[in-house]
Amino acid sequence: MPAPHSTLPRRRFLQSAAATVASFNIVPRHVLGGPGFVPPSEKVNIALVGGGGQGHSNLNNLFQLDDVQVIAVADTAEAYDPKQSFAYYKGMAGRLPTQGMIEKHYAEKTPNFKCAPYEDFRLMLEREKDIDAVLIATPDHTHAYISIQAMRAGKHVYCEKPLTHDIWEARQVAKVAQETGVATQMGSQGHSSLGTRETIEYIQAGAIGNVQEVHVWVPATRYNYALRGYPTDTPAKPAGLNWDLWLGPADERAYHSAYHPFSWRDFWAFGSSGLGDFGTHDLNTAVRALELYEPSLVEGYGVGFSNAEIAPYGSLVHYHFPATDKRQAIKLTWYSGGMKPAQVEALGAVTHPSRGSLYLGDKGAIQTDGNGGAPRLFPAKRRAAFVKPDSRLKRSNGHHRDWIDACKGGEPASCPFDYGAQLTEIVLLGVLSQRLQKPIRWNASQMKAIGLDAADALIKAPRRQGWELI
Repeated sequence: MPAPHSTLPRRRFLQSAAATVASFNIVPRHVLGGPGFVPPSEKVNIALVGGGGQGHSNLNNLFQLDDVQVIAVADTAEAYDPKQSFAYYKGMAGRLPTQGMIEKHYAEKTPNFKCAPYEDFRLMLEREKDIDAVLIATPDHTHAYISIQAMRAGKHVYCEKPLTHDIWEARQVAKVAQETGVATQMGSQGHSSLGTRETIEYIQAGAIGNVQEVHVWVPATRYNYALRGYPTDTPAKPAGLNWDLWLGPADERAYHSAYHPFSWRDFWAFGSSGLGDFGTHDLNTAVRALELYEPSLVEGYGVGFSNAEIAPYGSLVHYHFPATDKRQAIKLTWYSGGMKPAQVEALGAVTHPSRGSLYLGDKGAIQTDGNGGAPRLFPAKRRAAFVKPDSRLKRSNGHHRDWIDACKGGEPASCPFDYGAQLTEIVLLGVLSQRLQKPIRWNASQMKAIGLDAADALIKAPRRQGWELI
């Protein structure tokens, strides 16, 4: 969401966001114009920033696209073994192993293909003139800086979720995206799922009547389970790691394996807990279906030990969205760390999955699996009486495919930065409340927690010199 002083007024943003709910696209980008759009007949040259597990996951998706080639990779680590961490991925990572992975893939069709490795993405952007687009898969605290640098260089940008590390950053990223007109996509793959579209269609067709409550839960917990804050020992930094560059805008501190390569998300300096990790995935369908753009009150609670340095094991967050001319007031509750909502009568003997969503209306309930699962309508008599609505929302060709098509002048992807920033802001409001252990009464136009000055330093966090956004 753009800042209040942006050239895109807030009312116009909300109207635009509502329009994406109805169509999941606006108009072809070649109609909108803008710099750097690649002709449909040509390949899109991509640079990867972040050669870890999520970077490799994105690469595997890009490798499926014949009109894409990855020509450069930047990572602050020369190489590391992620098997030593809690990561879900296997194998060596860092810029040199990732370079090898890329060259091996393209060599099958293009002998002697070369991918350029860089320690610093800024030098990569300066030297590699053929880059059309940048995919960012780095820790959260560097997302905004890299995204803005790439957009200002005229590159299309795909950035992993959450889009930013604080709310002010989210507004700056959306502002620059709007100013530059490049094709953008936030890496929340469930936005492109069939289940997301079907659930929205069910809800908006009145499958459960007037929605009163939404519950969303994930099993995610903390990785550094035993720690009670920043580690105090100072092990040797691995060879080939530019630790100062990895820290980026964050305060200086000694290297520790608790931060790199994977479990940085537990620490407020770098990540935003399980809510930041999964919130933009799993809150998306409810936000789109019910137009839940601006909570008036957010009540967040950490579950398990936490402090000003480290996130809790889980969280419980209540979002209160005021009534609009289209719907009544809605309470949305988020659970992480193993908690789930209470069983409801409409579901009968059907229990909740380990990760999912539950929509409660005055005519029934919808349950889904997490991250864009298909809708399951309850009770049985309501399911029997309801006629599945016609497909109204444009189906996705794939989260990465849609972004590449946008880079080539097609329609915007399913989660462009204007919407991705708004969704990230909603998530970060929950993080803000649980960090302060205070309810947040939110004034969106002023970007202010009403009567809570202590929130200001978290809404716009201080940055190290040389890492300013504007």
